[in-house]
Amino acid sequence: MKVIICGKGGSGKSTISALIAKALDTHGFNVLLIDADESNTGLHRLMGVSQPVILMDSLGGKKGFKQKLNRVSPFGSELFKQGMKIDDISEECISRSNGIRLLVIGKIHTSGEGCACPMGLLSKTVLSKLDIGDNEVVIIDTEAGIEHLGRGVDAGCDLIIGVVDPSFESFMLAKKMQEMAGKAEIEIVFVLNKVDDTVEAAMTKHFDPEKVITRIPNSNTIFMNSLEGKELKTDLPEINPICEQIEKFKKI
Repeated sequence: MKVIICGKGGSGKSTISALIAKALDTHGFNVLLIDADESNTGLHRLMGVSQPVILMDSLGGKKGFKQKLNRVSPFGSELFKQGMKIDDISEECISRSNGIRLLVIGKIHTSGEGCACPMGLLSKTVLSKLDIGDNEVVIIDTEAGIEHLGRGVDAGCDLIIGVVDPSFESFMLAKKMQEMAGKAEIEIVFVLNKVDDTVEAAMTKHFDPEKVITRIPNSNTIFMNSLEGKELKTDLPEINPICEQIEKFKKI
């Protein structure tokens, strides 16, 4: 199953992605965590691992990737064969944390290097060709906003999880995400993040209760781990409903 994590910048997508991956690992799943955010560089630190070789860089950067796109043989690499398995991904592009594998799609390295569209295309290609086994789950941490949905990155996914923080912009973005998911015929659910008694009522009134699968409390421990670039080791029971939702969809 492929699960894409979306939301406004600063809503906590990377934190939620890491916590879901860690929880699924304890549930016995083989987890591939994909960093598809070309700007944020902190996901590997939240997982407590070093950043692997970036997939786009391993293909020769944007220029090398474009050249491979133009070859008669698709991409000129067995990495991108139709029906590829998680085990087919080059080990140099993988960092491991227990049963979790981290793959980084691409990062912006220099000023003026151009748009990030090739990274979106690379994400879409990998997800569309990846064949997932019964005990495997792919979690995709995306860039801020909804540009990736416009690029069709979500087309290769089974479920969208929208992360919503207590801000009006986040509520409006969630509404747009739900609209786009509906047109794409992909199930979407929401995680309310950074919730406390003060904001919970104001947040929940914007959502269909059946679409909200859990509420993540405002945690000073998580905030300090993220602030200091440390591994997330917090065990939150509020993450379990997300795992249950994923297991439910896998059965379907």
